[in-house]
Amino acid sequence: MDTINYIIDFSTNFISTGGIVFAFFLVFIECLIPILPLSVFIALNVNAFGLFVGVLISWIATCLGSYVCYSFFYAIEKRVSKRIIGKRYLEKVNDKISHFKNISFTKLVLIITLPFTPSFFINLICGYTKISKEKYIIALLIGKVFSVTFWGYIGKTLIESLTDVKALIYVFITLIVAYVISKIINKVLNVE
Repeated sequence: MDTINYIIDFSTNFISTGGIVFAFFLVFIECLIPILPLSVFIALNVNAFGLFVGVLISWIATCLGSYVCYSFFYAIEKRVSKRIIGKRYLEKVNDKISHFKNISFTKLVLIITLPFTPSFFINLICGYTKISKEKYIIALLIGKVFSVTFWGYIGKTLIESLTDVKALIYVFITLIVAYVISKIINKVLNVE
């Protein structure tokens, strides 16, 4: 247990010393390199800068990073995918994900809100299927508030979070709030 506490203290001090720009960069780069642990970076940002500032830094960074990732896949779309996937498999892939293009705004918000959803994959599909930028950005801004707050507040691994009743209740409440907000914004802005 002492070793774990030492690692957490060392990492928190390292991020604090690097400053807000370094904390921002860690979360931003995770959107482009999905193997990095977003939950750990957010938890360390919250540890280093407090709940409000840590969540704010992480939210801005993950929204910008996700948008860059989405924009990349939006731009390359089918031109590069023919080379990467191959013409033979491209039609099968397109059939599998084409229905995602017509996903409702509320469902998109809920998918982004879930803290365990692989955001890189969502960004890739949203960009590849050319979901409208307005719909994507608004869903991203709403959904990421809840998922970043979740990781900042919980700051635990996936397994620990799934076995913690408080975390499960928080996820459920978060989904309800995100659903209600997305419905209200959809009526006001008519994003569909």
